[in-house]
Amino acid sequence: MREPMGENALDQAVKRLDRALSQLEQRLGKGGGAKGGLFEQGDARLAAELDQARAREKELEAAGAEASAALGRAIAEIKTALHSAPAEETEEA
Repeated sequence: MREPMGENALDQAVKRLDRALSQLEQRLGKGGGAKGGLFEQGDARLAAELDQARAREKELEAAGAEASAALGRAIAEIKTALHSAPAEETEEA
């Protein structure tokens, strides 16, 4: 299964995490606290892990936004440098 082009690894990781969280929430909703399998760990522990996963998801989203902004600034600087480079070469000639 390939992700659409244009998505970076962070976007893909966030989507996978979101799908995993959704599946976990569905299982928690269906089980109603029953013992066995996934629920042997206890509801409190699962809830804590879910909270941690959501917090990590927010951290990843923030990091992705920061990286995107930094990339945008770098692209703008490169474009500025490229546009000013031909003028400098002409002046030297």
